[in-house]
Amino acid sequence: MTSARADVRETIARLRRTVAELHGELTRNGLVSWTAGNVSARVPDRDLMVIKPSGVSYDELGEHTMVVTDLSGELVEGDLAPSSDTAAHAYVYRHMPEVGGVVHTHSTYATAWAARGVPIPCVLTMIADEFGGEIPVGPFALIGDDSIGRGIVDTLRASRSPAVLMRNHGPFTVGKDARAAVKAAVLVEDVARTVHIAHQLGDVLALDREDIDRLHHRYQNVYGQR
Repeated sequence: MTSARADVRETIARLRRTVAELHGELTRNGLVSWTAGNVSARVPDRDLMVIKPSGVSYDELGEHTMVVTDLSGELVEGDLAPSSDTAAHAYVYRHMPEVGGVVHTHSTYATAWAARGVPIPCVLTMIADEFGGEIPVGPFALIGDDSIGRGIVDTLRASRSPAVLMRNHGPFTVGKDARAAVKAAVLVEDVARTVHIAHQLGDVLALDREDIDRLHHRYQNVYGQR
């Protein structure tokens, strides 16, 4: 195991703390069960990432249990084996340089849409705001190699959405950093639940494309503190 260079120690230590804390948001928002799910963060200006170890209880996670890998998924620093989804995260970072964080969950409603292989339609202003249109479905892929990562990248490149529902698997989300990716994971579950309930009540009403564009632009560029 090769030790990470000393000049990135401080950044890696900060990201270890951040990624460990963000896993708490997954449990707090009911997005994961047992040891499933993971958060990762890109180490800026280095071909490295920080990610959750495989099969470790959320109660046992802390900054010192987080592991560092290169962007081929090879362990660089840490005593535990990295997440089984490491190859997928690494592929996203290699092919989407704008992405600084990746999250995977099996949250109930978003995963139910993934099981059906049906995109979540853009029928709410929140969907337009955060996702810029429907939340797309990616192809089925087996875990263990780059297949899931390829499906994520190919799907998101054709969409403004930071979330993709990988068919028969569950949601993956991306963001400019790990916190933004966690936010997208929380919101995709929220809208998946709401749209599911709306379908039980009757037909849903799609937003016009022009309104979606305006809502998305405002939320991404005007909303909040600048």
